[in-house]
Amino acid sequence: MQKRLFINGEWIESKEYHPLYSPYSGELLAYIPMATEKEVEHAIESACQAKDILAKMPAHKRASILEKLVFLLQERMEEAAKIIAVEAAKPIALARAEVARTIETYKFSAEEAKRIHGETIPLDAAPGGEGRVAYTVREPVGVIGAITPFNFPMNLVAHKVGPAIAAGNTVVLKPALQTPLSSLFLAELFEEAGLPAGVLNVVTGSGKDVGEKIVTDPRVNMITFTGSPGVGISIRNKAGLKRVALELGSNAAVIIDKGVDIDRIISRCVTGAFSFQGQVCISLQRVYAHEEIYEAFVEKFVEATKLLKIGDPLDPATDISALISFQDVQRTLDWIEEAKQGGAKVAIGGKAEGNVLYPTVILEADACLKVSCQEVFAPIVLINKVKSVEEAIEFVNDSRFGLQAGIYTENVRTALDAAEKLHVGGVMLNDIPTFRVDHMPYGGVKESGMGREGVKFAIEEMTELKLIVWNRN
Repeated sequence: MQKRLFINGEWIESKEYHPLYSPYSGELLAYIPMATEKEVEHAIESACQAKDILAKMPAHKRASILEKLVFLLQERMEEAAKIIAVEAAKPIALARAEVARTIETYKFSAEEAKRIHGETIPLDAAPGGEGRVAYTVREPVGVIGAITPFNFPMNLVAHKVGPAIAAGNTVVLKPALQTPLSSLFLAELFEEAGLPAGVLNVVTGSGKDVGEKIVTDPRVNMITFTGSPGVGISIRNKAGLKRVALELGSNAAVIIDKGVDIDRIISRCVTGAFSFQGQVCISLQRVYAHEEIYEAFVEKFVEATKLLKIGDPLDPATDISALISFQDVQRTLDWIEEAKQGGAKVAIGGKAEGNVLYPTVILEADACLKVSCQEVFAPIVLINKVKSVEEAIEFVNDSRFGLQAGIYTENVRTALDAAEKLHVGGVMLNDIPTFRVDHMPYGGVKESGMGREGVKFAIEEMTELKLIVWNRN
């Protein structure tokens, strides 16, 4: 019941502990150690001591450790899924899918560990470069501080830890306080897989005590963070000359053009809006439907929403369970009320029981409302009517965020025009913005962050490019 910190290959008790409760049932799950500054110091020093060991380890050995982790995770898939389901209230079917994706992320990391390379540079292309041979290599940055969110407590950790180790970096990991069990489980598996002591250190606790120390300590060479824009901007301001990769907020949108077969896309759109209670960075929050198909789309979307099953995350039939905290329920109810006062119509939902917010569809919400212009991170979707795709693109771009967007259209020219004009990190043609596989480049513009994840692309962020020039004259 009482968990321990994982530092320098050892399981260490802390002086203070925090009770961890299930967001759905309120059941006490465990007591989580609250790391002190001294323990974070120990973790960072351990990572520093281990960084040369891992940097000098041959790529095939780093890959072998990651492959062993994949094997162990495959053996314990159901156990891993249940950990996610109870600590995050993620429906078990989605938790199993997350574990499967986590396995893929570590597989990609093992493969990419063997493909880190530079290139030759033809120096004689410039006057004065004759008689010289030049090439580049990629070297690990050193110690990486990884700060991860609650919503994908295994796979988003994998997107930081997997590429870091593949590239030869050591890691100090601070998981979200609500979902630390997944990270501690991961540490157990890495220990069994033969990861050298100090390469991965897991320190749980508050952002103020743990996160602040990781961000400001000069021995940490890079910060990789997924979370809110406010915290991300604060990290960027405090990190100094550290390399920083930030995956921040979004209010992702999809455009539905006239002529689209609505029956074909309704299920996909409902999934994008309500999967894991909307607590997904690229959750479908805004729909802009052409006026010719708007009424039919709304009717079918609401009918499909009524079919979603609400309940226990451990029930395989559950589609919607609890939000991560009661505070989030209250916040979203306040935002829904503001929308109603602002003239929007609630077509379905808009109420809560305990920590469960019923899936909510809001129609014709003004762009200045919080449910429109901020990240709702809850099972709420807006459906607005537009006269044209061009108008919809303007609405999509009128946002402080720019992670991913989607468009459904039968017109190739319209699709390519949208791909060019949408100001986001990724455009999904004939799909929802919620699409992601784990080796694609993933990241946004504006307040959605900086840098890219996706294993190959994360490794580029986590390595330094060094140039070597050999004068043969």
